[in-house]
Amino acid sequence: MTTIVKLTLPDHTQLPESNGEFVKNFQEHPQSVLLTDTIAPILDRIHPDGNYCIGQDSGIYWRLAEPLEKGAEAPDWFYVPNVPATLDGVVRRSYVMWQEYISPLLALEFVSGNGSEERDRTPIKGKFWVYEQAIRIPYYGIYEVEKASIEMYQLVGESYVLMSPNDRGHYEILPMQVEIGIWQGLYQNMNLPWLRWWDLEGNLLLTGSDRADLEQQRTYLEKQRADTAEQKLAELEAKMRSLGIDPSA
Repeated sequence: MTTIVKLTLPDHTQLPESNGEFVKNFQEHPQSVLLTDTIAPILDRIHPDGNYCIGQDSGIYWRLAEPLEKGAEAPDWFYVPNVPATLDGVVRRSYVMWQEYISPLLALEFVSGNGSEERDRTPIKGKFWVYEQAIRIPYYGIYEVEKASIEMYQLVGESYVLMSPNDRGHYEILPMQVEIGIWQGLYQNMNLPWLRWWDLEGNLLLTGSDRADLEQQRTYLEKQRADTAEQKLAELEAKMRSLGIDPSA
């Protein structure tokens, strides 16, 4: 008689959500926030049902290992389309490939050393190899703030191919309807070459604060136009009355 043993794999609530390492520098967290904040309107338009998730320095589990956290890689920023933001009402502690089955579309790594870790093609152990051969993420970017550069790869067949920038120096991520590139400017009191999004027409995607300021300016201008039109109408009516014409007739 054959005995069937049912193997139960751990889910996101049973796997470590951290490997105990510090974030490598003070720019990493603002950079992740900037990416998430500026692309939100685009993703909300692509996913009107709200089914997408963004990971920021969160683990992607792709294999079982000992210790468990050795079976995960944690991109500094990644995006997964067409998955619910929560699982059964519970916020994800990590992204578990055997639980989800949908790979992230894009992963970004922020280099703080010499970049060798992000370009490591060592089977099983190397980040580059894991994203390319195991998780098979269609787009992978390596961002180096000290060099003011972003190196983008696209999965073609079985391996990553280095992408070429367009005329604006940006890289097109067509499934996300955006371009990605370097923007030199001030954000959270740091003037740096930040990683930013543009739409496919080359317009920089604004932060939530910038969008609110722009809307406030539009409201103000509309009010000014309305006030000006009302004043001109009052002046016209006064002139008509001075000529003995009833404006309401």
